[in-house]
Amino acid sequence: MHLRRTALTLGLAVAASLALGACGGGTTAATGTQGSQGGGRIAVVASTDVYGSIAEAIGGDDVAVHSIINSAAADPHSYEATAQDKLAVSKAAVGIENGGGYDDFFGRLASGVLDPAKVVNVSELSGLDKGADFNEHVWYSLPTMAKLADELAERFSSLDAARAATFKANASAFKGRLDGLEGKLAALKSAHPGATAAITEPVPVYLLQAAGLANKTPAAFSTAIENGSDVPTTVLRDTVALMASGTVDLLAYNEQTEGPQTLEVKKAAQAAGVPVVDFSETLPAGDSYLEWMAANTAHLTGALDHAKATAP
Repeated sequence: MHLRRTALTLGLAVAASLALGACGGGTTAATGTQGSQGGGRIAVVASTDVYGSIAEAIGGDDVAVHSIINSAAADPHSYEATAQDKLAVSKAAVGIENGGGYDDFFGRLASGVLDPAKVVNVSELSGLDKGADFNEHVWYSLPTMAKLADELAERFSSLDAARAATFKANASAFKGRLDGLEGKLAALKSAHPGATAAITEPVPVYLLQAAGLANKTPAAFSTAIENGSDVPTTVLRDTVALMASGTVDLLAYNEQTEGPQTLEVKKAAQAAGVPVVDFSETLPAGDSYLEWMAANTAHLTGALDHAKATAP
């Protein structure tokens, strides 16, 4: 597991909200029901809007979701808690965290406030190998998101049995659209055998692998960028040279952690005619999770088609 750039600043306002949440005992004034919001909706708190969107897709109008990181301009690795976040955690019936060292701030927020049994840890749910090189960006693993859909449907159903059929139907529809995206990725793999990519960070690697793309980036480059440290000069030189080598079909670029060294690689790719496909760690404004993944898949398709058309 790579070190993450996570900073948590609670402050006096958050401390005050903790006291309020503890006094409230997980109830709302509107309903007096633990883990519910006005209108009897199930209260859900998610570490990022990626998981908030999926919770909304499964729960529909019967859930009230608070996403802690909810801006495409935010760096999820550097987070300052708000009183609203802490209050949302104290009132939640279901929490969703990525886990795997990605969003440790969520555990600190929830400590002593939200029963761990009420929290879905998606990295644990994934069943993926969590060894030393674990890629914690599991929301780019579509099979993992299918597991999450079923898990949320089950948890929501246990809290509101009357709407269980709706939750399960929503999960089925969500997984159906994931299946469609997986089919498109499999078609890319078949149409572009041996395709390769460079990355600035391992954020979208699960999606790239599903499309059959082999990662050609020097590991020391992406590790340094992910850890927020300077890339060694020789490694940066090799990564820049890779762009002009004719051996990579696209550059997968994390636009949320852009810096001078990633920009240098990006400019080298553009100069060499290597398509640059932007990825992010949170949702683009106005997009749902499924819309976002569909757009990512379309962008990969365009980049690979371009690489194939311009190959010598």
